[in-house]
This record gives sequence, C-alpha cells and structure tokens, in this order.
Amino acid sequence: MSVRSSLDNATPTAERCVTSYPARRAYRPGVIYPPAVPGVQDAIDIHCHSHEGQQDALALAKLASQSGMRGILYKTIGPISGDYQPERAMQQVRDELMRWADAEQLTPIECWAGYGVTMDNTPPSIEKLVAQLDQGVRGVWLPVFNSANTYNKVGAKTRWIDPSAGPDDHTAPMSWAESRRHGHYMLDEIGKLSPFYEEVVRRVADRGVALFVGHPTHPELDELANLVAKIGFKQAVVDHPFSPFVELPVAKMKDLAALGIFLNFTFDEISPLLGVDPKKMYDAIRAIGVAQVTLSSDAGEPLFPHSVECMRLIRGYMDAFGLTDDELYTVCCVNPARVVGLQH
Repeated sequence: MSVRSSLDNATPTAERCVTSYPARRAYRPGVIYPPAVPGVQDAIDIHCHSHEGQQDALALAKLASQSGMRGILYKTIGPISGDYQPERAMQQVRDELMRWADAEQLTPIECWAGYGVTMDNTPPSIEKLVAQLDQGVRGVWLPVFNSANTYNKVGAKTRWIDPSAGPDDHTAPMSWAESRRHGHYMLDEIGKLSPFYEEVVRRVADRGVALFVGHPTHPELDELANLVAKIGFKQAVVDHPFSPFVELPVAKMKDLAALGIFLNFTFDEISPLLGVDPKKMYDAIRAIGVAQVTLSSDAGEPLFPHSVECMRLIRGYMDAFGLTDDELYTVCCVNPARVVGLQH
C-alpha cells in the first residue's frame, strides 16, 4: 500500500510569472524601513518553531512585540528530547519578555506553548498529555515528523530508527510496510481511530485547547474529522494542507471547513523548499471562504526568514493576489484567536 499522491501544487515558471507579475507590480503596502516588520499588527502565529538549533524564542517574542503582533503559539520550544517540558520553557520566555517589555514600555505579545504527543520520540501516553494540559499548553499536535505518513513521503532521520546512526543521516522515503513498522499510525486494524487517539481528541476538546492533526494520511484525517464533527469541537486545525505531508485537494479542504475545521496555510508551503504557487493558495482560500482559514509561518529553521517576517510575507502574498483588508484581518487575527481560545 502507498499513500503517495500525484497532486502537484507547483506551477511552471513561465506560467507562474503571468499571474504573479501583475500581483507583485500592484502590491504597494508602503515603504519598508528595515528592520521594522510592518503589516503584522494584531496577527497571531499559531505554528512557530523554536527548539534546538532554530530561532530564539525570546528574541522572536521581542520582535513580534515591537511589530505589534498579538501572540505566538510555539509548536516547539526548548528541548524536544530528554526532559520535554514545553510549558516550562515557555514560562521562562514569558518572564523575561515581561521584564523587557516593562523596561521598553511596550505591550508584550501573548506566548503559548504547544505539545506534541509523539514529539520526544518516546511512547505517547494519556498521562503525559494530561500533565501538559494541566501545566497550560494551548495547542496539541498529533504525530508529525515520526508519523508513518511522513516516513512514507520523505523518510526519517536514521537515528530515530537506528540510535547508532550519525546525527545528519537521513533515510530515503520508506515503503508503507516499513513506515507502519517504525512510524505512528492512528487507525486500528479495521480502519477506525484507535482508542488512544480518540481519547486524546476528547481530552483536548474537554480542555478547550487547539488540536492540530499533524501529518495524517487521508484515512486518518477522515476518522479524525468524523470524531471532531461528532463531538462538536471547534478548535481543530489542519496544518499546511498543500504540503506533501497532507496534500489535500481543494474540494476536500472545503469539506473539512464545512465541519468547522480550520485550514492553516503556512509560509513553509510557498517557500522555495516546498514551492507551492501562492496564487494556488489564494485560489484555495477564495474557494473555501475565509471563515475557517488561518495564515501562519511554520518557520524557525535557519533556511527560512524568522516567523515575524514570514507572517508579513504570507499576508502580503494573499493581499497582493486579492484578499481584502477585512478578509486578511479574519485569517491573520480573528480566526487564530479562535483557535487558541481567545475572544476577539
């Protein structure tokens, strides 16, 4: 069995320039004076990385505060191996941010930690999830880099499978059988959501915390969507729907939005590393409608700009291609506030 998809959301250069050239010539939001980051006022980034080797969480929070953002949900922060305690790491950042903001007479952003049920590569458990919810994490991610789907699509760091491997070794995409053997898969032997993951969803929903579906196969996503709709949960999110880890046709995005699930489009998708045509992203948002759409960075890796700049860029692309000011405010400010449980 293979879960690979033939969807291709890139566009040949000769064709892309026809749609992008008018958009970039017409987009004139005002003169930019570096290092200021304009165009992110009140924005909330609900998918940001700041673990080992990535952007510094405190420096990013300071820049976001100076730029007028409202908040950042750190999907990863602090060590994600060993003693994995994201809320503890987040509180240290908050404390330092508050001291700095008082001295600078600025309003600090709100900072929230996320928790991944398989992020530290140890067996997941309800006990560990509950402990993190009790500590105050604001978002929970289902399996991501170590999901069976990810292993099948792009492979894995070899040391996740063989601890004796070098730190930079990486496997080729694995067969589906290998991926199932080594990666996390959320369905049981009859294709239904396993009792463990059903309990995860229900626990997260009971706490009013955002649930990010991770990197599921389409059958996994269907079962998650059915449960979310059944229990009336309104803070479920599909990250980077155009990425190879999710790869949804627009019709499927519309179906998920109709169930009250958010589609979270990211700068990662339109970056050179994934190469999704931003016009196709705009067209998808226009087809779905903005009521269940968010924009975020999914940034942190050194090959990307920092997350505040990524928020400016993805917002700017969608502005240039045609989202109105009200629509941009909805997808950058109002809907992300709904995801993290804020009134707006």
